[in-house]
Amino acid sequence: MSEELSNLTRIAKSAIIENVFSKRQKEVNEMKPSKLLGVLMASILTLGITSAIVYYDNINKKNEIVLAESLMDPATMNDKMVDNEITSTPEVEVKEERIEVYEGMTYDELVEKLNRTLSSDLTNMGYAYATYSLELGVDPYLAVAISMHETGCTWNCSYLLKACNNVGGQKGEGCGSYRAYDTLEEGIYGFIANIKNKYVDYGLYTAEEMNPKYAEDPMWASKVNNYIEKIRNN
Repeated sequence: MSEELSNLTRIAKSAIIENVFSKRQKEVNEMKPSKLLGVLMASILTLGITSAIVYYDNINKKNEIVLAESLMDPATMNDKMVDNEITSTPEVEVKEERIEVYEGMTYDELVEKLNRTLSSDLTNMGYAYATYSLELGVDPYLAVAISMHETGCTWNCSYLLKACNNVGGQKGEGCGSYRAYDTLEEGIYGFIANIKNKYVDYGLYTAEEMNPKYAEDPMWASKVNNYIEKIRNN
């Protein structure tokens, strides 16, 4: 009994399917060619879009895998670091401002120029002459020229310089009738301060103007000026 019922069920299902297929076939046959073509084109377009989406989705997945692998590759990472270094914005070099302090020279250039004339015990004391002359408003060439003339340091410095650190023949106490200083640098400062206080402050700026008050020798200014020319040409 159950077997007969099963057979009847299969027969019924087959009949239903044939009926549906027959109706669908009839609908298709009755369609106008233009409508049938539209349905066909829509089906093809849908199939194409679906295939394209699947295709590009697969490509993107592959690209993501390749990118991830390249990022984890030390060689690739090093290349990227090198590229970043090469393409990075170069640092802008900042040039130091040139500050001229005397006759178009910077402080360092002035010190170097004075040192080319200073010799014997005054060797390399250009920084002291430059510093204190500029600080006190005295011509550095004039200060060095007077020292070189008064001490004889072109050859061998005088006893007054060696024993008393007196670089300008200043009168005073501590070294007979002359002024004594504890160090050579103190002596240079005291000498330049003396020029400022007793000459420059009274409007006496040149060797010619200073000569009558500084020395009894009428040729003193000429001798000092010879040293000034030597300094300027060194």
